Amino acid sequence: MSAPIIDIGANLGNKAFREDLDAVLERALAAGVEAIVATGTSVTASRGAWEIAEKKRARSPRLFATAGIHPHHASTFGPDALVALRELCSRPEVVAVGECGLDFDRNFSPKDDQLLCFEAQLELAAELQMPVFLHERSAHQDFARILAKHRSRIPRAVVHCFTGAGDELARYLDLDCHIGITGWICDERRGTHLLDIVSRIPKERLMVETDAPYILPRTIKPKPKSHRNEPSLLPYVLRTVAAARKESPEELAQSTTATARAFFGLRDAGEAISDREP
Repeated sequence: MSAPIIDIGANLGNKAFREDLDAVLERALAAGVEAIVATGTSVTASRGAWEIAEKKRARSPRLFATAGIHPHHASTFGPDALVALRELCSRPEVVAVGECGLDFDRNFSPKDDQLLCFEAQLELAAELQMPVFLHERSAHQDFARILAKHRSRIPRAVVHCFTGAGDELARYLDLDCHIGITGWICDERRGTHLLDIVSRIPKERLMVETDAPYILPRTIKPKPKSHRNEPSLLPYVLRTVAAARKESPEELAQSTTATARAFFGLRDAGEAISDREP
């Protein structure tokens, strides 16, 4: 890959990377990944994502983090969690609030808890003037309704790992959202509809991600023995998206990297830009 690429969502704190994270990062750099945003999914995981980014700040690829509570963990949300997230968001390595949103597919947390947790994090993002990193599964109507209430006060929003239909995509674009595409688009069993609609995303709103260690691109031949996804495999996502959009991989790498830098406030060299109010 001649142009650098940015993985906007990887769960680097996951136990799958516990034994060989340094090797994972070395492979990512060799694959052309210039920066990775480590995803926070609970207070504990968000702290872990920040610690990884802070500890490895001087190396390449450059690492950043999000801080938030995934809907699966919404039942853990409360005043103490909000205080912890606010504190984490003050760290320069933390570049977005989230992963937050709604997931009515599995309902690992009760719906009422998810709704409360989601709105509180949108309020936090508005207060801190930070972007939001969003998750939605089987909850489009409620998700879009709640996001619409807060969207004008939040500087930027990305619907991470978008897997929805065309009408859902149109609604998110109407809400001025960015869209993150993962290896779901490489899955011939459930992601082929994305091949038909990904070209509708304006290039200044499109970003790519692995969601590692999940969603291993099924276009990889042969598949890794571990079946673990990792940031070095992002080019497989990029090439599939580029082909669907009738663009070259280099062109798409340039546009998605520029978009990710602008969205998260990253300089070309990978340094965070603080655009928050003092």
